[in-house]
Order: sequence, then structure tokens, then C-alpha cells
Amino acid sequence: MNDPMPEWRPDPLMTVDDVATWLRTPKHTLYAWHSRGKGPRAIRVGRTLRYRRSEVERWLDVQTDPER
Repeated sequence: MNDPMPEWRPDPLMTVDDVATWLRTPKHTLYAWHSRGKGPRAIRVGRTLRYRRSEVERWLDVQTDPER
């Protein structure tokens, strides 16, 4: 029996304001990280930055202290 294809859902794009609120980080810090190639990977959409939610989550996982 074939399982039905799972429904495709786009990875939500978050604004700089969204990510700054989530991380409790000033927006200027996100812009500084982006210009230095640090922080979560962003996408330029026109003149604004957007972040895939999965990229922010992946970046947070990398930042997590190892278990002791």
C-alpha cells in the first residue's frame, strides 16, 4: 500500500524584527552578524533581509553548548 505524499509546506520566512524578538537580540546585532558572515544565514529579498525559520533553528543548534 502506498502512503500518500506528505503535504508540502513552505519554510516560513521571518523578518529581522521577528528574529530579533525571538532571540532577544537588537536588530543592529543581526545586521552586524550578517555583514560579518556570522549569525543565522539570511536571504536578501529586495532591500530587506529574511530568515528561514529552519536556518535560525539550525544556527541555534550549532550554538548550543555540548552536553557534559
